[in-house]
Amino acid sequence: MKAILLAGGKGTRLRPLTLHTPKPVVPIFDRPFLQYQMDLLTQVPEIDEIILSLNYQPRRIEEIFGAGEGTGVKLRYVVEPSPLGTGGAIRYAAQGIEDTLIVFNGDVMTSVDVNAVVERHRSAGATATIVLTPVDNPSGYGLVETDAEGRVTRFIEKPQDDELTCDTINAGIYVLEPHTFDRIPRDVAYSIERAYFPSLTERGDTFVAYVDRGYWIDIGTPEKYIQVHRDMFDGRFTAGLFTGATRSAPVVSPEARVDEGATMVAPCFIDVGAHIKPDATIGPYAVIGRGVVVEEGALVRHSIVWSNTRIGQHAEIDGPILGRSCHIGRNVVMTGPAVYGDKTVLTDYTHS
Repeated sequence: MKAILLAGGKGTRLRPLTLHTPKPVVPIFDRPFLQYQMDLLTQVPEIDEIILSLNYQPRRIEEIFGAGEGTGVKLRYVVEPSPLGTGGAIRYAAQGIEDTLIVFNGDVMTSVDVNAVVERHRSAGATATIVLTPVDNPSGYGLVETDAEGRVTRFIEKPQDDELTCDTINAGIYVLEPHTFDRIPRDVAYSIERAYFPSLTERGDTFVAYVDRGYWIDIGTPEKYIQVHRDMFDGRFTAGLFTGATRSAPVVSPEARVDEGATMVAPCFIDVGAHIKPDATIGPYAVIGRGVVVEEGALVRHSIVWSNTRIGQHAEIDGPILGRSCHIGRNVVMTGPAVYGDKTVLTDYTHS
């Protein structure tokens, strides 16, 4: 069995963070985002290869994951010649494959039981299986309706209030049989959601749903990116470091340096090589990336700080996301949920 991760998006909603860092590898605590999806897929013993379908900055992604050393599974990279949409990307990446395929959109964090999804697919003898997730406010999404047997009956894009017949949306996770991919045109942009899936219902193919009521989030906006960190701190989602961590205490890498006199307010996270100097305060809800230096008397809370950034003496950082290698001067005050790209420089005493 093979898996395809659709990791070709530009991450425009996360700019400027994604100008130099493709969305699939933005850090979630100490790991690139895509690693969490790989961990889910390696729980399926039959998967012997994960194919990464890439388009935007593919070399950056391949540099991080290599051939899959340390991931537990072989990785293969397929680079689209041009953006092909979700359907076109799947067909392009699946050339020559006859095995059942598991497909993940490259922007969802989830706790779904992938083995259970595969079992649902096989027990139904399905051509395709789609994972659905319930949402509190379905009017902002495209809904997916099913019948009493769990077969998909129709898709409703941007429903009006009188069309809210269900609360389940496409979770971006599929199990597919490649023998149907000949209906996807070659080398043109083609949507699996808007064209391929409706073709299954129109032709009477066995197209079933698996409704997952566990954790699910699209990390593609700064608000959601912050939220997934908050949810992991608070135990609403457990993965990576936060499968057994004690959230009532700071999570500090043994390879970080926290000087005497610094204050850690849980929950917070300090990554490898970070240096927290005396009288600095970290937390609550602060994520301090690799190699970050927080100078004397500085305060960082409710913020995410990417690697190799330096925060000056007595600076106050409350709410923003800071990209890599930023320089924040002395007595700078940053408040609110702003996003600052790599190598941002704020001079001493700046307020923003």
